[in-house]
Amino acid sequence: MTEEYRGGLLDLTHYGYISVVDENGRVVYAAGNPEAVVYYRSASKPVQALPVIAHRLDEKYGFTDEETVLFSGSHLGESFHIDALKSIMRKADLDPEDLIMKPTVPGSVQANEDRIRAGLPKSKLYHNCSGKHAALMLIQREMGGDVKDYWKVGSAGQNEVLRTMSALSEYPEEKVVIGVDGCGVPVFAYPMKNIAIAYKNLACVDTIRDDTLREAARRYVPRIHEYPHMMRGTGYLCSLINHDANIVAKGGANGVYGIGLKKERLGISFKIKDGTEAVWPLIIREIFRQIGYYNAETDAMLQSLNSGVTVNDNDTPVGEVKAVFKLEKYA
Repeated sequence: MTEEYRGGLLDLTHYGYISVVDENGRVVYAAGNPEAVVYYRSASKPVQALPVIAHRLDEKYGFTDEETVLFSGSHLGESFHIDALKSIMRKADLDPEDLIMKPTVPGSVQANEDRIRAGLPKSKLYHNCSGKHAALMLIQREMGGDVKDYWKVGSAGQNEVLRTMSALSEYPEEKVVIGVDGCGVPVFAYPMKNIAIAYKNLACVDTIRDDTLREAARRYVPRIHEYPHMMRGTGYLCSLINHDANIVAKGGANGVYGIGLKKERLGISFKIKDGTEAVWPLIIREIFRQIGYYNAETDAMLQSLNSGVTVNDNDTPVGEVKAVFKLEKYA
């Protein structure tokens, strides 16, 4: 997918898969195997958040639209993230100590320095997946399960999440491979084309087959564009790309990314096999170029995050990174 050169020598090569589907879920472009099965990782979060909206728990507990976007985010622990999380926990009478991850520090360097200056201890709320965990706790309780079991495979809440994931991805539940994610909850593996289908469905909500989930996505997706800072944080791709109202997008650990394009009615997924993430902007920009999507602000943003020039610690250019894939057009 990409090659990295240093001093004119090919130094690193990153391989992977790309799948692009149309509004009917048919593969129209691909690089590598569109049937390759990969873990969604945090790219699943906008889909996993839908049961909260489908069961109208946002209305039940009086969450603001901004707060609900955190259910889809991999936040960096900035003050607005933590304030929203505390509000969610308070409104829904959830105990942060029931979160299963260890206490940690904010992912944002600035936020962590602010924490140190304020003399604040580590906290489970600082974990980048705590918004998703809060959503899972809500779903578990609403489905009649013990909140403390929200992370267990086969629990009431996890069964509802699996049903939702498979409905949006249009893939049988019984075929889904389930592992354990970095944050301790179940993580689901689907074929690349089905991850692309899920993002097509998020972008083109009229194509969602389940009536309740279709209405939930219709209500929810616009909030991501209104409050994209809740998807990741200041200056990061997953927040910046969702400023483009035509795009719904989210990345996950180990190189996986999902994108939906509304006007073009396309879904896109890609996975970098060695897990690198620094080249995401280059890959997205090249995919957009090859399929003919262009938004000047989005293109400039992607270039600003990775221009293709490698610099050393002294900001001296020492090499370049190139996107070298060619999408194969399917009939």
